[in-house]
Amino acid sequence: MIIRRRLTVGVGILLATLTAGLGTALPAAADEAPAKASPKVELVLDVSGSMRTRDIDGQSRMTAAKQAFNEVLDAVPEQVQLGIRTLGADYPGDDRKVGCKDTKQLYPVGPLDRTEAKTAVATLAPTGWTPIGPALLGAADDLEGGDSTRRIVLISDGEDTCGPLDPCEVARDIAARGIHLVIDTLGLVPNAKIRQQLTCIAEATGGTYTAVQHTDELSDRVTQLVDRAAEPVVTPVATEGAASCSAAPQLKAGLYTDREKLGEHRWYRVDVLPGQELRASVSVSADRAVNNDYGVLLRAVTVHGREIVRGSESGTGRTDAISSGLRYPKPEQDDTDSTDSEDKPAAETVCLQLSNSFSAPASVKTSPGMPVELTVDVVDAPDDAADAAAFGLGRGWWLLGVLVLTGLIAGLLVGWISRWRIAVWRTN
Repeated sequence: MIIRRRLTVGVGILLATLTAGLGTALPAAADEAPAKASPKVELVLDVSGSMRTRDIDGQSRMTAAKQAFNEVLDAVPEQVQLGIRTLGADYPGDDRKVGCKDTKQLYPVGPLDRTEAKTAVATLAPTGWTPIGPALLGAADDLEGGDSTRRIVLISDGEDTCGPLDPCEVARDIAARGIHLVIDTLGLVPNAKIRQQLTCIAEATGGTYTAVQHTDELSDRVTQLVDRAAEPVVTPVATEGAASCSAAPQLKAGLYTDREKLGEHRWYRVDVLPGQELRASVSVSADRAVNNDYGVLLRAVTVHGREIVRGSESGTGRTDAISSGLRYPKPEQDDTDSTDSEDKPAAETVCLQLSNSFSAPASVKTSPGMPVELTVDVVDAPDDAADAAAFGLGRGWWLLGVLVLTGLIAGLLVGWISRWRIAVWRTN
């Protein structure tokens, strides 16, 4: 009995010691984990005079926007740093030069104080002009700094009234900075010209355009976009292709963004070891008005200029983006290829050439270039470099052959039975 009691006490002391050790070790391990940068979102609200119009659920557009903002602010995830910027909120006069500077940050981007943010929104009243371009530039500056994801959500009921600063061109310039900032737009009026401008702004940065005509639609969509900013995403790395392979940037497996002008060629380099397979794909977005009939070509070429493999795709103006890809399996190196068995096999430098055949009317600006997204992956190659995987069928080629053969036999059998039944019917 005494032995059992001592044993029980000893086990209790041991468990207590382990628990205390874990209790002190776990926080330390947590402290060592690098903190992930909080995503940043700025809501840009149009407070121009047209927001007085009463056509959303029997109330003014401004009242609907305020109501939606209150619901959105209540639902913002804790990890999101949120700010609010206005356009057309302060200057009621007719001086266009002054009115086109009427944009300010209503609530700074940072940890959200819901009460303070709601109070700031409650003070807004429809006032002046619609300087969308300057507001987007201001919002981009508000979101600068850090490596977190960035998103602008623009809510407007009208076209920009401050040309010649085209907000679509502003969005393209923001995208060309390589800061991975996405602009989503919401239109409160089902007008073709407004839709066209807001769609152009969104597409220039990989964002979305949504038409909303009810308060609950506005609230739900803005909440969805804010939540999307908090979702983990792969952040692409900005790169710049060269005019030749020798000057091209060296890429590893990952996701990259670039810009390519109409009719331009850009080069990149990737090292591939024996026994590996290079998989590359590219998407080019037509973020401006382009002529019909265009194409994208992605080629894998040796450093000496010999083409290895190519992938191409063409379009006729029905899509806003066009993609192509290729696969290059490099066979394992034979033992006889190396004089020293301890030497590591040498990597082959593969040059990737990206070309496009886009053209546009003379009135369309060619700078900055169109957005390019390039994906590079290097994986274990198939056992045989001539494997059917190179044709996009993986190891399912034999299955396709079996299905074709089975269909042929079944067709012959059904035909024979049908002819036999007809012959018997005629005989009887």
